Amino acid sequence: MTREGSGRSLRRLGTLVALGSLAFALLGALRAGRAPEISIEAGLPAIGKRTPVQVVLAEPRRGLSEVRVELVQGERVEPLEARSYKPRRPWQFWGQRTREDRLAFDVGSQRLTDLQEGPAAIRVVAERAPAWLRSPQPVVRELVLEVKLRPPSLQVLSSFTYVKQGGCEAVVYQVGPSAVEDGVQAGDWWFAGYPLPGAGERQRFAFFAAPYDLNDPRLIRLVARDDVGNEARAAFVDRFTHRPPKTDRIPLSDAFMERVVPAIMSQTPGMDDRGSLLDNYLAINAELRAANNAKLVELSRDSTPKFLWSRTFLQMRNAQVMSDFADRRTYVYEGREVDRQDHLGFDLASTRAAEIQAANDGVVVLARYFGIYGNAVVLDHGYGLMSLYGHLSSVAVEEGQSVERGRTIGRSGETGLAGGDHLHFTMLLQGLPVDPREWWDGHWIADRLALKLGSVLPFAG
Repeated sequence: MTREGSGRSLRRLGTLVALGSLAFALLGALRAGRAPEISIEAGLPAIGKRTPVQVVLAEPRRGLSEVRVELVQGERVEPLEARSYKPRRPWQFWGQRTREDRLAFDVGSQRLTDLQEGPAAIRVVAERAPAWLRSPQPVVRELVLEVKLRPPSLQVLSSFTYVKQGGCEAVVYQVGPSAVEDGVQAGDWWFAGYPLPGAGERQRFAFFAAPYDLNDPRLIRLVARDDVGNEARAAFVDRFTHRPPKTDRIPLSDAFMERVVPAIMSQTPGMDDRGSLLDNYLAINAELRAANNAKLVELSRDSTPKFLWSRTFLQMRNAQVMSDFADRRTYVYEGREVDRQDHLGFDLASTRAAEIQAANDGVVVLARYFGIYGNAVVLDHGYGLMSLYGHLSSVAVEEGQSVERGRTIGRSGETGLAGGDHLHFTMLLQGLPVDPREWWDGHWIADRLALKLGSVLPFAG
């Protein structure tokens, strides 16, 4: 190469270097990040005690820089969330950056004191990644929501509410227009309210129960909630009668388990062999029992919202009581305790394969082999009230069928976890087993339910 050619090459290289340096300088001086995309979503239609909020931010080029979230109400600005990120440098087209992030938090009176009812804004301020000579204005987005702090009005209209542990009752009440959910909370159990037919628009009633294992009546409250979780509570139980459960010891024998365990497992898909007869029995007695109970709660959710019955519930004819409601059973095998379960029904026996009648008018919602209950029938009587008939030798009805009080629905037997031929009978309210003796008592129904509900419950005795 000649000296002249070598000089031209050096000049070209110098030019390229200069252009590169200029481009690098321009990028560093001017290449700011793009405006981040921002979305704000609230999990409730307004701000109440605790409204969940999610903010999503995205900037795929240089990445996110800084973000802060504030609640703005009038002159008040309260910080809610803040994050800082490390974006790419202005001249970088590679390397790590945070392209997207999600911020989840709660806002409401539980977090911020002295909130006022009225509009408030959730404001998101997202900074753009700066350049040396350029710092663009941040991107600001707002979501305006109403602040709602007052719970719905709630007034108890009925009186003389006397409930026993394990028993049922009814309450009549009125809620304000902001209520979207109402009913009775009794410990862990929820008993939804219903419109009171023929009454005012806001008058309601609820059947409820004091769970058999609930000892404190202060845990029974009438509740009304609005759409953001503001809640009004009212005490309404005038008298609570304690009824501690009885205790019983159930000896387990290999002969009994050899009879019941294989039969139940063969009828229960998904029931895995635990490796021994006793372990299989214990899985049935605990896990399958819990699954059966959960299914009963599920069935109650589709209960007909009207009274399907008008007379006293029937008890099995000429039956001897073999076991009481809510017995607390201890199971003993070879002299040692192996399990504890609650027996939530009455065991009634007369003759072998005795006819079993429907306790009252209703609709069959289950008629099949049903876990620990063996062949079983469940009748829906409306408003979450159901009756269960277990251990049947045969079933004489089909699911979806309407049945009349006293109709034969099957025959007693020893299917499921039955030690002999009998009927396991219980009443259920929203899936919770309750004491059947009240429903067998026409005076109790008249005094505790019909007097409160009047013509709404067409009780004929």
